[in-house]
Amino acid sequence: MSSASEGGNGDRGAGTRVVGAGRRPEWTQGIVNPPVWRASTILYDSVAELRQRGAADTHHKLFYGRRGTPTQWSLADALTQLEPGAEATLLYPSGVAAISTALLAVLSPGDELLLVDSAYDPTRLLANGLLKRFGVTTRFYDPTIGAGIAELIGPNTRAIFMESPGSLTFEVQDVPAIVAAAKARGVTTLLDNTWATPLLFPAIAKGVDYTIMACTKYVVGHSDAMLGSVTAAPGKYAALRDTSYQLGQHVSPDDAFLGARGLRTMAVRLDRHGESALAIARWLAGQPGVAKVLHPALAGTPGHEIFARDFLGASGLFSFVLDGGDDAARAALIDGLELFGIGYSWGGYESLAVPIDPQRIRTATRWEAAGPAVRLQIGLEDARDLIADLDAGLARFRAARG
Repeated sequence: MSSASEGGNGDRGAGTRVVGAGRRPEWTQGIVNPPVWRASTILYDSVAELRQRGAADTHHKLFYGRRGTPTQWSLADALTQLEPGAEATLLYPSGVAAISTALLAVLSPGDELLLVDSAYDPTRLLANGLLKRFGVTTRFYDPTIGAGIAELIGPNTRAIFMESPGSLTFEVQDVPAIVAAAKARGVTTLLDNTWATPLLFPAIAKGVDYTIMACTKYVVGHSDAMLGSVTAAPGKYAALRDTSYQLGQHVSPDDAFLGARGLRTMAVRLDRHGESALAIARWLAGQPGVAKVLHPALAGTPGHEIFARDFLGASGLFSFVLDGGDDAARAALIDGLELFGIGYSWGGYESLAVPIDPQRIRTATRWEAAGPAVRLQIGLEDARDLIADLDAGLARFRAARG
């Protein structure tokens, strides 16, 4: 948990900000990295002190282990400082935990949620599962709707959830237009900003109420810890804090330490991820067997003009559609890759490739493509080596396709 007033470095470069954020002297005590404070019980000198501490604001004060120690506070503070204009940040044990808690903080039985049709599948499962059981109605909307979202806002609409770009098909949403329509009707906005992070899309500055990250990805950066975060705009933190406390949400100090360690190199890693991914996307766009590349920085991708207007750069995740073929031909491409692992998640130093089938989950919009699709996470390997690996994979695909 942290306060925006403790930063003051929003005008500095990304690399400078990620190196210095969250490193208060009282937390580091002269050590470069805030130490790992492991705690459940906090001891007091007297009954009076115990009662006084419990009756006061426990923000950034030792009270009970679930409320955190300087290890967790320093990372939360750093993430707040990366979002100009933010009030505070809370940490969660995963990105899904962050999404679910943020939605539970703003929704009640009888409310309606507008959820982008390109959302991360676990977000859809939450809406169609737990939220539905709790009496919340969800309507899915076209990710390219922009200001047209105003026509969908009804008397019971309480929240609009965005994910830009979508993490399978990479449509870029017009977040400022959606936020403007929401504010005009008193509707809360939430954004899954895992793909861009605040370094590439400062969501709070764009008017979003709650910006969410699966810190498992680019913040941790090494595929060795699960972590999530929600950063709140001014006036939005209290509801998030109360819901988080009531649900008992807590992050291990060891995982928070790994997140803080990864954060220090996130700016340079994002530069490398983005540079390599764009080079590979451009190469793929000219290859036989590839029907379309879905990378928001490429002209022709849905929302590219908005991306060029609003984003400060691109990260390392994108998809491409094969020209014909079937699942077996796609598997021939993926299974033989030497430098790409086959596995979920992304944002680590290693490259990954997975098959994706958006048509199975879309409900508000129809997904149609020339063939099956593949999602790539471009890691920190040399781009030319990854291109050679994909070149061999496309040859296998074409042979299997016939």
